[in-house]
Amino acid sequence: MWKYLIPLAFLATPAAAQEGPFSEGSEARSWNLAWEEPARFEATVVDMLCEVAGDCANECSTGRQLGLLRAADGVLTYPNKNNQGIFTGAAVDLAPYCGMEVEVDGLMIEDEYVGATNVYLVQRIRAAGEEEWVTANRWTDAWEVQFPEAAAEEGRWYRNDPRVLAEIEGEGYLGTGESWQEAWEITR
Repeated sequence: MWKYLIPLAFLATPAAAQEGPFSEGSEARSWNLAWEEPARFEATVVDMLCEVAGDCANECSTGRQLGLLRAADGVLTYPNKNNQGIFTGAAVDLAPYCGMEVEVDGLMIEDEYVGATNVYLVQRIRAAGEEEWVTANRWTDAWEVQFPEAAAEEGRWYRNDPRVLAEIEGEGYLGTGESWQEAWEITR
């Protein structure tokens, strides 16, 4: 039996970071994610709805998802995570640079077989021509400013976030509209 389990253990082990086309000069810290590559490149910070769908009326306004249009090849890259351990987006970190040329350093996720293409985890950012990097970790600070009463409570942010609590109240813990106990019974 053990001879079958040992090969399976290697499937669960993430591969070491790969060297991709944008890895030169990158100082990105590995997260040991499958298909990650260090990636440092220049780009324009763009509003995703404007860039993809032409919905530019509220371009770069609060709450809009931001992307990186790479200077080297014109490819739109989706920065869906910042440098924080919590899985928060990078829009808060990119917002001050919307419409500007920047240089970013982080991890690119590329795997054509599962459809992960140009997914980016931005760790550092700086305006074009600037010397100093800014660590992409502003999400929690911005959340505390937006929800000071929730931030003052004990526990993790998502346990106190009024948006999360309203969603649970309206849709239940599993999005079924039922209590989590009732939903759990249905799924067992």
